[in-house]
Amino acid sequence: MATNNISEQPIHEEVIHETTIYAEPIFSIGNFQVTNSLINSWFAVLIIIALCIFLRLNIKKIPGKIQHIFEMFLEGALSLCDQVTNDRKTTLKIFPLVTSLFLFILINNWLGLLPIVGSVGFVANEAGQSFFIPLFRAGTADINTTLALSIAIVIGSNIFGIIAIGAWKTFNKYVNIKALGGIFTKFREDKSVLIVAPINFFVGILELIGEIAKVASLSFRLFGNVFAGEVLLASMGAIFLYLLPTPFLFLEVFIGLIQALIFSLLATVYFTIASQDHEEHDKESSHEEGLVHA
Repeated sequence: MATNNISEQPIHEEVIHETTIYAEPIFSIGNFQVTNSLINSWFAVLIIIALCIFLRLNIKKIPGKIQHIFEMFLEGALSLCDQVTNDRKTTLKIFPLVTSLFLFILINNWLGLLPIVGSVGFVANEAGQSFFIPLFRAGTADINTTLALSIAIVIGSNIFGIIAIGAWKTFNKYVNIKALGGIFTKFREDKSVLIVAPINFFVGILELIGEIAKVASLSFRLFGNVFAGEVLLASMGAIFLYLLPTPFLFLEVFIGLIQALIFSLLATVYFTIASQDHEEHDKESSHEEGLVHA
């Protein structure tokens, strides 16, 4: 009789709520899984679109306060890009891309700090255990998002380089066939070409490896900082709910801004480097040195 009473008691199953390193799928459209980080990214895009429409509809000759703030933001961003590119024409070509990138990352970072992110969701059963699945997760706290952004930046910068200086010169940055060919054309004039040409060819291979390193550097830096911030806030919230996480929350607001700035500035640097012809730069430098000696 006592055994029957025990078996009829309701079993309170423990729900596991932990911050996972991967984004959880929320629903599917055919074979395409929509994750909680993707939903946040869509919200970020919607916010940017709404902001652009609002500003476009409210542009006046005599700017109001909000228009004035955005004009100051654009002038400051243009000035910052000019300091990297050192050329206003190059700045104007890449400015829309890097500014959009900055806003997208910044809004994604800050959306991840809202109280509903990580706390609103549903319980799902997997392998006999109950897991809490949050509906929202910062897009930049998902390695898939940061990896996709990084690959797009590296490929985009090389396409920009091809448009700016040509496909042959861009190709020779990585596979320096011209340097190897110099062994046959310059050997009679300069015997040191036997040593310099293979080194230049090897440097080109290093440049190619560097492109892969750029993807890893950009994606893991952004993902690591944002994801670590989420884990930190969750841990502080578990220790003491209200007062303890507050200083860290302000810190994460600042880190979100800095990370968005670093990512967009590095993108500006990569586009600028890709659009520069090193051979012409070397010729100009040697010409200037010749004038100085003269």
